[in-house]
Amino acid sequence: LTLLRHEKIDCAVIGRNRYSELENLKIQCFKGDICDRDFVLRTIKDFDVVFHVAALAGIWGKKEHFHNINVVGTENVVEACIKNNISAMVHTSTPSVVFSGSDIIGGDESLPYPSHFLCEYARTKVSAEKTVLSVNQNHLKTCAIRPHLIWGPGDPHLIPRLIDRGKRRKLKIVGDGQNMVDISYIENVAMAHLLAAKNLLTSANCCKKAYFIGQERPVKLWEWINDLFRALEIPQVEKTISLSAAYTAGRILETVHKLIIPDKEPVMTRFLAEQLAKSHYFSHEAARRDFGYVPRISIEEGMEKLLHWLKRQ
Repeated sequence: LTLLRHEKIDCAVIGRNRYSELENLKIQCFKGDICDRDFVLRTIKDFDVVFHVAALAGIWGKKEHFHNINVVGTENVVEACIKNNISAMVHTSTPSVVFSGSDIIGGDESLPYPSHFLCEYARTKVSAEKTVLSVNQNHLKTCAIRPHLIWGPGDPHLIPRLIDRGKRRKLKIVGDGQNMVDISYIENVAMAHLLAAKNLLTSANCCKKAYFIGQERPVKLWEWINDLFRALEIPQVEKTISLSAAYTAGRILETVHKLIIPDKEPVMTRFLAEQLAKSHYFSHEAARRDFGYVPRISIEEGMEKLLHWLKRQ
């Protein structure tokens, strides 16, 4: 939103809550649920571009919740864009739509969707992405952006969870600790969305395509986590557990939680075990070629900004 306002573009936000910080910036806010079809149909109108970033993320939860928000919600947004003659829609997807449990080393957009899934988030995000990219309307151009491990100031998910578990010494290195992953600084993710939207409104050569984005290079996951912890004076993660042991523990915990405490997320799942042990990083060449995406904030600069924000909290 800051980038949009900097370019003097009027914008509005749809969300389940009130956002006073946005309203103070004179940004129009519509309070509602994307699962409410009528609300979405009457709200998403008189705009040129829609950025569909809403989703239920996570590795645990009720199947119907993931389906309603990620699948039905996306169908509602697409329908509203079509019926209200929106010109372009950029959908925030995820690399999890192609993760099948194997290492991904510099993979590109030719990677297929997997045939089975270990979490409902990945399954429902595949359905959502397919819905967006299958739009067959001349007036509505669509594409999908797949940022990986979004981080930076204001992050309410990844970084706070890492810090909490690190302080409580609840983290173990899964596997050999050498796995490489993509990470995506928040400002770079926002810029990728804007560049894609501008392309859809002009040449539209990114229409009906999905794109991986990330930083200038992948990082060793556990080295990056320990660098963060070192800067925050949090104990380093040194204990290890094999992937097979973590995967087995995840399977057992999933079964127990489903039977006894379904509303509580297990500390380990099969999907999480694979994500923590396997390499998964991607080529960003298609995004660079088609709409000029190059990360503007480096990993080092992003870490400085993140640490400055964390130390102010």
